[in-house]
Amino acid sequence: MESAEAKRVSEPQEEVVVVKCYCCGLAEECTPAYIATVKERHQGRWICGLCTEAIKDENSRSPRKISTEEAMKRHVSFYEEFRMSSPPANPTEDLISAVKQLLRRTLNSPRRERLGDCRPAMVRSKSCFATVGKAQGN
Repeated sequence: MESAEAKRVSEPQEEVVVVKCYCCGLAEECTPAYIATVKERHQGRWICGLCTEAIKDENSRSPRKISTEEAMKRHVSFYEEFRMSSPPANPTEDLISAVKQLLRRTLNSPRRERLGDCRPAMVRSKSCFATVGKAQGN
């Protein structure tokens, strides 16, 4: 009787290639077959998964129908503009200010008033376990 180790057939390791995203420059390790599939979808360009989603988003946000090529150009343009922008002078204060604005908007939301009306209805007056015991005759 052969052992499980002896039955295992070793499969050859697939070749892995490092490829860079056309849009953002992110480097990934992928198989040549996967690279070919991605390039086929994007006019011969390697596009990482994150940029692919951003391109889909560009396409869906456009008020008129645009090509994938146009959506890709818009995304690359946005990425370059973002990359060239300078970081905020004081990122800690900017973050605190943004969180403060978010909290104010949340607290002033009309939804908060609607939730306030529901709270008294959710308060329990008695335990439900006492009723269960009486119903069984205990």
